[in-house]
Amino acid sequence: MTDFLNAIVLLLNFLVIPGIAYGCQLALGALGVTLIYGILRFSNFAHGETMAFGTMFTIIGTWFLQSNGISLGPIPTALLALPLGILAAVLLILGTDKLVYKFYRKQKSTPVIYLIASLGVMFFYNGLIRFIIGPDDRIFTDGSRFIITAREFKEMTGLDQGLAFKMTQGITIVVTVICVIALFWFLNKTRTGKSMRAYSDNEDLALLSGINPDRVVMIAWVLTAALATIAGTLYGLDKSFKPFTYLQILLPIFAAAIVGGIGNPVGAILGGFVIALSEVSVTFAYKRVIAYLVPESWAPEGLVQLLSTDYKFAVSFSILVIVLLVKPTGLMKGQSI
Repeated sequence: MTDFLNAIVLLLNFLVIPGIAYGCQLALGALGVTLIYGILRFSNFAHGETMAFGTMFTIIGTWFLQSNGISLGPIPTALLALPLGILAAVLLILGTDKLVYKFYRKQKSTPVIYLIASLGVMFFYNGLIRFIIGPDDRIFTDGSRFIITAREFKEMTGLDQGLAFKMTQGITIVVTVICVIALFWFLNKTRTGKSMRAYSDNEDLALLSGINPDRVVMIAWVLTAALATIAGTLYGLDKSFKPFTYLQILLPIFAAAIVGGIGNPVGAILGGFVIALSEVSVTFAYKRVIAYLVPESWAPEGLVQLLSTDYKFAVSFSILVIVLLVKPTGLMKGQSI
């Protein structure tokens, strides 16, 4: 029985908890992608760089607060600087919409034109971020590192395996739950949220009903910037901040949105966890888990790892391709690509 519990703790420590935290980050990112697709009907390839831009200003705010001796104790100071990052991302993305996307809206351009424009915006954002903060890794977490350490867990349970629950993982889960509840309350209970849903379902009918399309678009961009900054900051706290990483994470975020059903917020959340847990599960080395569950003579010599962690994005891509081939509308019947 003890060996079985050790195996469970090992899975929780290295697969389940990291997978859930990563799933929360992807879910928040995918919500931003799906909001823009639902309102403007195009795939915003600059979303990853929007995450990086908002996170960059959160880091700058964190450095300023730390230099003045301001902190939140055991909780990362970055949460205190998060509003600055959100404000910076909102201003950037509204300015981009006014200078770039609004022109194509007036021209009633096709989605592929928007997509190409967003690629140009992505490269501009990327260069701007590298110019301001540089291309290097930035570790900006502070406060308590763990909510519970492996040693404390071992002392409490007497098991050989310890369960370490990081502060950043706990914050990621809590903040994601708060953001999701707030977003769904806004979309379902407020007048503006209902207008956005109506505009997404039927643009022509919404316009005939007197809904202001410019206001709907503006609110969609603001929500997207906020979600992108929060997702990027949580990802950076949990791992580290590096501009190029946010370009790479664009693939699993889009995979999450499409797998769940792009244009469907519930699908974005579901897709985030499907992609995250799939990536972590396929790249996890099961050797130690199996060693606890089988006789010693049967213990495997290899890592029992389906794919190296270097290929984790291949998992996202494979799932994305399969879903597009089998069920283009995704698991929650969003809009087909």
